[in-house]
Amino acid sequence: MNELSNDIERILIDAEELDSIVRRIASEIDADYSYIDGRKNHLLLLGVLKGSVVFMGDLMKHLKTPAEIDFMKVSSYGQAAKSGGSVNIILDLFRSDLPETDILIVEDIIDSGRTLAYLADYLRLKGARSVRSAALLDKPDRRETDFEPDYKGKIIPDEFVVGYGLDYAEKYRTLPYIGILRRDIYEK
Repeated sequence: MNELSNDIERILIDAEELDSIVRRIASEIDADYSYIDGRKNHLLLLGVLKGSVVFMGDLMKHLKTPAEIDFMKVSSYGQAAKSGGSVNIILDLFRSDLPETDILIVEDIIDSGRTLAYLADYLRLKGARSVRSAALLDKPDRRETDFEPDYKGKIIPDEFVVGYGLDYAEKYRTLPYIGILRRDIYEK
């Protein structure tokens, strides 16, 4: 057992359920992206670093639809546990073929919705042919915008979760499950 497991109050989603969720989302994406508006797609999975890496890696393994991958690094968190007021693009996407590209933003979690809403609008303004989003986890109780991901893994309660790519202070990403972090860890 990973020594970081001692910091977990309880497991919210185990590895088996995560696999089931990822397979379901991959199937939904395959159904939607085989052809779009009668044309063959040019699908780009766009991972939002760093949290989406594990989810995106597993999602790619289950997709039947051909896809390219790329990454952006976007931040809306000023402090480790509190959401900031603005979205910052730290690593941008530069492609000359955006007008022929169907982008699927892959995100670990959506809570306020501000980051995904901003990123989707930004990519449309940059000229992407289409922009959709997939979020492994959804915290609708924290939503500040009316943005909803096109593909949603699981709705979760408003708890501080880590594991399977999600972190607190760059720790816990390697846990093979989604766990609720003990409050005393992040309220120091």
